[in-house]
Amino acid sequence: MSALFFVLLPPIRWWHEEGYNRFSVFMNGVAIGKVDDPKHAEDLYKQVRREYAAKTEGIGFVGIPEFTYEGEEMIVGEVDADEVIRQRMLEEMQKGQKNDLHQAYSVKVGGMLVSVAGAEDARKLLQETIEVYDTQKNFRVELVRDRKRELNVLVPEIVRAGDTAEKAMPLKCSGAGDVTEKEEGWDFSEVKAAGGFDSFTYGVTEIGFSEKIEVVEAYLPQSEVMDYETARATLTEQQEQQQIYKVQSGDTLSEISLKVGLPLDAIVAMNDALEDENSVIRVDQELIITVPEPQLSVIWTEVARDDRIFDLPTEFIYNNSWYTDKKVTRQQPSAGYHETVAQITRRNGDVLTTEVLYEEVGMEAVAKVVEVGTQVPPSYIKPISGGRISSGFGPRRAPKPGASTYHKGVDLATPTGTTVWASCGGTVSFAGWGGAYGNVIFIDHSDGRQTRYAHLSKIYVSVGQHVDQGQKIAASGNTGRSTGPHLHFEMRIGGTPVDPRNYVNLN
Repeated sequence: MSALFFVLLPPIRWWHEEGYNRFSVFMNGVAIGKVDDPKHAEDLYKQVRREYAAKTEGIGFVGIPEFTYEGEEMIVGEVDADEVIRQRMLEEMQKGQKNDLHQAYSVKVGGMLVSVAGAEDARKLLQETIEVYDTQKNFRVELVRDRKRELNVLVPEIVRAGDTAEKAMPLKCSGAGDVTEKEEGWDFSEVKAAGGFDSFTYGVTEIGFSEKIEVVEAYLPQSEVMDYETARATLTEQQEQQQIYKVQSGDTLSEISLKVGLPLDAIVAMNDALEDENSVIRVDQELIITVPEPQLSVIWTEVARDDRIFDLPTEFIYNNSWYTDKKVTRQQPSAGYHETVAQITRRNGDVLTTEVLYEEVGMEAVAKVVEVGTQVPPSYIKPISGGRISSGFGPRRAPKPGASTYHKGVDLATPTGTTVWASCGGTVSFAGWGGAYGNVIFIDHSDGRQTRYAHLSKIYVSVGQHVDQGQKIAASGNTGRSTGPHLHFEMRIGGTPVDPRNYVNLN
């Protein structure tokens, strides 16, 4: 093995001051000898340095020596022989040698740097990373010199097994070590005639690294050189990587939590702009998220055959005359069956894109068709403020002779004169005296229901009038067949009385 050295030139200061014709040379304060020109001492040092690097086994680093000179004027003066000066320089140089540096290869991935003992270890790190996905070992990583760089920088090239690095072609991703074998101009509609599914080559077709990778030869202390397993774990084991998520239209914090696989409270904790889980977010707002990813990621593409049963999405027919709570199934669904050849690109295990290259349908799917309403159904509110339920809906003991034993509404005990509101907007179909009802109002609503308000002391609306929900329509009282001041509130659907408590909160 030839010796390799890092040796820096000394700061030699030489000059010819008038009258000086001999110079004493000092290296790191140690007298080396006498020369007639300081430039000659520099030339001798360069010779010694080259010879030292060529003859010595192993790796060394020689520190920067400091040269000083003392000039003197002599009519006749002796200088030391070159061999004497060279030998003294060599002895002084050996004092500054440091022998604890070792040849290593540093693999730089983004901002991460790991150093291993040999180039083969560096290559093996990258090879084992792609073999997680290239299980058939169709590709091989080679380290080649980056000719664009002046330093001895290696970059990975991924080639097919049996090929050389010169045949490698870059994959369209950000990594330095990539490969591709794109077929241009294929018409996949003609594949069936040429043999159908048998016309495809299945398996991994492209693979590369998503990050830029450089491998640099270095000389490091042993403490900075990792053992192989530690280096591999540093690059390939999943670690928390900080990323940015840009809020999209329709996003909520809970939906983002599900998308990125992070607890909602963790997202809130990472972002100062969020106070709690109810914080308002806006489109294009950037949120910090932390996801587990390896430092070194692989982007790979495979061609795969897939047989599957599939369903079509439900189709809707929108009926503007129906309420949203009404829906009718017009066509029952039927699953379909197809076989496909798909080209799938992934980043590690996550799917980035899927392109169907070829498909044969065994059975056409039938979509479910549902007719749904678009109108929001009317809502109902309690017709008075306060009040106590004094008689519920349904069978009961007659409160007084002649009273019904089946109560068709709910009685709300309240003082005479309490304001009565329309429970829902509609049209007044009756307003006046109603026999046992006393003064009563009937309101017909757009959903086919009718509400009745009985035993009133005053009526403020008339037949045919449209009223809004919450509008004042009457005052409660004790008219008709009544046992005390209260409001009889009744609801009918299709002419049949129903318990209003199923549709209105009367508490």
